[in-house]
Amino acid sequence: MLFRSTTILLAISSSALAFNIGGKRQSPLSRPTVSPKKAVAIPLDTPTPSVSAPDLSETKLDPKDDWIRNLDYDGFAKEVSALGKELRKNTGDEDVDHLYKIVNWRNMAAVFGLATIWLPVNPLTVAALSTWTYASWTMIAHHTCHGGYNRVDAGRFNSRGFALGALNRVVDWLDWMQPEAWNIEHNRLHHYRLNEAKDPDLVQRNLDFIRDGKYPRFLKYVVVAFFLPIWKWFYYAPNTYKEMKTNEWVRSGKELPEGYDPELAVTVVSMLDPGRKATRKIVKPLDFYKNVVGPMFLGRYVAIPAALALIPGVGPTLAVRALTSLVLAELLTNVHAFVTIVTNHAGDDMYTFDDAVRPNSGSFYVRQIIGSVNYDTGDDVTDFWHGWLNYQIEHHVWPDLSMLQYQRGAPKLKAICEKYGVPYVQENVFERTRKTIDVMVGRSSMRPFPTQFEPADHKIADSGLTWKSTNGAIEDGSA
Repeated sequence: MLFRSTTILLAISSSALAFNIGGKRQSPLSRPTVSPKKAVAIPLDTPTPSVSAPDLSETKLDPKDDWIRNLDYDGFAKEVSALGKELRKNTGDEDVDHLYKIVNWRNMAAVFGLATIWLPVNPLTVAALSTWTYASWTMIAHHTCHGGYNRVDAGRFNSRGFALGALNRVVDWLDWMQPEAWNIEHNRLHHYRLNEAKDPDLVQRNLDFIRDGKYPRFLKYVVVAFFLPIWKWFYYAPNTYKEMKTNEWVRSGKELPEGYDPELAVTVVSMLDPGRKATRKIVKPLDFYKNVVGPMFLGRYVAIPAALALIPGVGPTLAVRALTSLVLAELLTNVHAFVTIVTNHAGDDMYTFDDAVRPNSGSFYVRQIIGSVNYDTGDDVTDFWHGWLNYQIEHHVWPDLSMLQYQRGAPKLKAICEKYGVPYVQENVFERTRKTIDVMVGRSSMRPFPTQFEPADHKIADSGLTWKSTNGAIEDGSA
């Protein structure tokens, strides 16, 4: 009994630096240093080129795209924008209470997983540890880093300081990705260049080495299956870091190294490729291992087993059990995240785009909707297991809302889309997984959108958007 109590206390104390355990409100002393600005993921204004509208009356469209020809972009934008303002205005204490409810669910999974990690390997412990990691990213960090709780007093959960810097990373969100890098790759590039060439998460482009591979298709499915349980540390962590270092390089005024392709994805293997010397000038492998994946590896896979290994007699056995459970949980959380994240913007019914449009224009709203997909929605339990990624359409239209407001806004946005004839795709997550993998292996392809039908004054230069940032956190667009 004493041994079990000691182990549980050890596990809980080990987890205390990895998440907040406490009541509904935190004192100001427990919060990270934040700016008084209500930061949200909005870019600064970018000049639009002067382009005259082409005559498209005789241009043929695929029957599936007929809805595009007579779309009222201005009317659609007006209603979508008004709904977004309503949802932001309605954000308040109820949203904070809802956030802390989700945080507590995450904490219960973490405590259970850590308190039982010394037991023989079992599915309950593995599932709890996996849920701890998954919920910390997809629900808590995701919406906090987008500024979803900046309009309310939500304690630590403010994008101006959440997970930024070494200590806050350990306390708020310890994962393979460096939060500062993820803020740039995800909040900026992915959200505001969705399914364009400059979208670092464009599945069809990133997996072209599989799609175009000259080997049997069944082997392509095997390759995809191999990457499913390792994709976060193998691809996502290095690629988000690459985007941050590229951004820093450009902001310093230096020209990119000769031969460097900023749109080419980076993995833990490709950054060591002798033929990619230009990549290593920007993405230095030792810095990546030390600053990006090192904290997660040491904090999760070394520190916890090492603490158990110190227990006299049975320590080594308990450490092996703990490490095994942690590794299995890592594999599981990767698969869980793949199924609910990677599938959000891929499939033969999702569109790609060959140019860029102005944020919050009618064309921008349309692109976010027809380039995203929702899963089953409706209640906290369903949404929790989907990581709130089942509201991806609403999230891309309004990136800076709380989880609760996405629940409330989804049926209203869907009704607006039906009114204007804009496709609103909502499907079971496993069907979306099938469609995504079909794109990955080259069995199907995404739909190219006829961007010439978009209003000319919605277009922006290919150089993209101008941002103002502080340590990776995105400020508002009024500065």
